[in-house]
Amino acid sequence: MAARQESESAGALPAHVASGWSLPATVLIVLTSLLVRCAVGFHPHSGQSKPPMYGDYEAQRHWMELTVNLPIAQWYNQTAKNDLQYWGLDYPPLTAFHSWVCGKVGEKLLPSAFALRSSRGHETAESKMYMRATVLVADLIVYIPSCILVLRALTRSRGAPQSILAEGKGLWPTFVANALILLLALHPGLLIIDHGHFQFNGVSIGLSFLAVACLSHKRHLLGSIFFCLALNYKQMLLYYSPVFFFYLLAASMQNVSFLRGLLHVAVIGIVVVGTFGVCWLPWLAPCGCHWDCSGWDIWSLLATLA
Repeated sequence: MAARQESESAGALPAHVASGWSLPATVLIVLTSLLVRCAVGFHPHSGQSKPPMYGDYEAQRHWMELTVNLPIAQWYNQTAKNDLQYWGLDYPPLTAFHSWVCGKVGEKLLPSAFALRSSRGHETAESKMYMRATVLVADLIVYIPSCILVLRALTRSRGAPQSILAEGKGLWPTFVANALILLLALHPGLLIIDHGHFQFNGVSIGLSFLAVACLSHKRHLLGSIFFCLALNYKQMLLYYSPVFFFYLLAASMQNVSFLRGLLHVAVIGIVVVGTFGVCWLPWLAPCGCHWDCSGWDIWSLLATLA
């Protein structure tokens, strides 16, 4: 009894709450989430069959086309083969790398859908099915698991979610835990934008959820890496950066000494710079790839992304 009270006072969940996470229920939630996403995908996307730009579906397809047909140093540059006025790549490197992976698979299955220039406005039923599938796979790999992990992490630490579950009796904790996952996985805004309008916001948001999960377990360095990856996927995540910055700063200053706190901040800074450096390495050093970017090119790239 004493050990149980000590465990609960340290922030651990009671036994009936810890058992509230049900694997069959989680699997059912994942399948339901995929089914709803598929249903949304049957609706026409914005810009469909409307030249000359065809909407964000065409933007994502065009980025796959560019990344598989052009050298990496030309992905962000205005060239004869890359017209930045026609859906120029305007997201950070991880989006470009993701487009390259999807494009490599896509050109094996549907070569005409990713042929340079001649594929503009390509909207066959097969290509739409493939493009919809890329978003489903991204959510299945990143967003939906991140929803499960971040909620499991938060309900196992001190705070409001824990108190909500801990007050329950019987099946109530199981219901609340799985309802939270379902609500997060079926966020209507994300469903409409990613699977209706056509985007990959679930990847960047999922990476930020993984960062929160790591921070809740005091894994500050791993959390910093995940948030940097989120920033390097979509720069809009900068809106979250003040929260992460001040949380990590406060956590560092809680060390036993001010000097150790400063050291912790410095280590986090090194991890952040290192993560950004790895993501931007193809544009910062020759690294064996074709290299024709000048300092002005790099500045133009950063200005475009900004």
